[in-house]
Amino acid sequence: MQLNNYIGGSWQKAGGADYTAVLNPANGEVLAQVRLSTTEDVSLAVKAAKEAQKKWALVPAPKRADFLYEIGRLMKEKKEHLSQVLTKEMGKVIEEARGEVQEGIDMALYMAGEGRRMFGETVPSELQDKFAMSVRAPIGVVGLITPWNFPIAIATWKSFPAIVAGNTFVWKPATETPMMAYELALIFEEAGLPSGVANIVFGAGSVVGTAMIEHPDVRVISFTGSTETGRHVAETGGRHLKKVSLEMGGKNAVIVMDDADIDLAVEGILWSAFGTAGQRCTACSRVIVHKDVKEELERKLMESMKDLTIGNGLDESVKIGPVINKKALEKIDSYVEIGKKEGAKLLVGGNVLTEGKFTNGHYYEPTVFTDVKWDSRLAQEEIFGPVVSLIEVSSLDEAIEVNNSVKFGLSSSIFSRDVNKVFRAQRDLDTGIVYVNAGTTGAEIHLPFGGTKGTGNGHRDSGVAALDVFTEWKSIYVDFSGKLQRAQIDN
Repeated sequence: MQLNNYIGGSWQKAGGADYTAVLNPANGEVLAQVRLSTTEDVSLAVKAAKEAQKKWALVPAPKRADFLYEIGRLMKEKKEHLSQVLTKEMGKVIEEARGEVQEGIDMALYMAGEGRRMFGETVPSELQDKFAMSVRAPIGVVGLITPWNFPIAIATWKSFPAIVAGNTFVWKPATETPMMAYELALIFEEAGLPSGVANIVFGAGSVVGTAMIEHPDVRVISFTGSTETGRHVAETGGRHLKKVSLEMGGKNAVIVMDDADIDLAVEGILWSAFGTAGQRCTACSRVIVHKDVKEELERKLMESMKDLTIGNGLDESVKIGPVINKKALEKIDSYVEIGKKEGAKLLVGGNVLTEGKFTNGHYYEPTVFTDVKWDSRLAQEEIFGPVVSLIEVSSLDEAIEVNNSVKFGLSSSIFSRDVNKVFRAQRDLDTGIVYVNAGTTGAEIHLPFGGTKGTGNGHRDSGVAALDVFTEWKSIYVDFSGKLQRAQIDN
């Protein structure tokens, strides 16, 4: 199977000479071949998007929303097929793949609803016989750059608000997971989305991504990925005066207080630390535990981890699938070695799995360190794998201080039965998302998604806030007095 670009409503071969293989991380199976695109391919896609946007912006928002309703219906109809492809391509277990596809369906229906709720404001004018209001206006062509770990959910977070707001887009999916972009393009076609509204260009970030950011007709860049790459996107986009939305890394913590339900905390830690093999920007990478319950938490965590089955995500009994590729595997293993050298105590895991059913795949054992120093590299740097650090504290104040000590600010969690502690924590934890008596993952699509500090630059995906990325505010004044009135002078 060879994947081609989707430009202006047609499938087009990329202009590059190089190909990349799409590999199943569970067993190394070649799923598809992708020809890498050039800057010229990006220019063709932007041209198609620019031409289409002129007409698309004139379609009433409720009519634009009708296409999203149909896209959502088709995604629901094809949910199992999409989930199977997602698991093969990315590796996450089938249960999680189904959840991700459902997130895309939810986003389609939610953003379709915004077609009738794209509210502005009317305000009183300071002058007589004058009307004042604000409205949301589409921006034009937007560029979307998405990661491999949520290849369809994050794409819908970005593309669906862009569509309903009256923009067109050029999308560069991750080179590791292009098949989900191909599947979504087929759905766009079947839903009758007008040609040029959605355009997909496969290729390397250094070529396709850079060309999108530097193209003068791409007005917005919405990026999800690493902090290092996001910084480059911001620097390049800033030089071109583009609106840039960044959603980047995390070093998320679960706080377990001495009055917590320990069994519930263990469940939350297992799910948020080892779901998607720890390859989530919201994954729990640190557990900040009160000294009075540390021993109990460790014991129960070790016991529960015995039930974690590892293998091919298509197996319904498997709880943890492979990591995305060999490079990711090597990075995870290197951090385990760093933890050992720093003096942290390895409780369980810490090994690459290579024999038997793990042959040809990229598997890492779920790993837990304890007695980790809060300022160590293991506790400060994003690993992006199934590795958790337990950090002991003596009070809520200390727990909050340790939580806030990292350069990221995406997600945090506290387990406590004390309402006073809970309200202090949700006020003082410096993350964009806070969970109470739940893990660090599980965001719902109708609330803003994003974080502070090194996690983002102030914009948000999901919820109504996503429209702020893809619209401009336009203020309108209608003077029906029949004479020239000068604000701040004639009043």
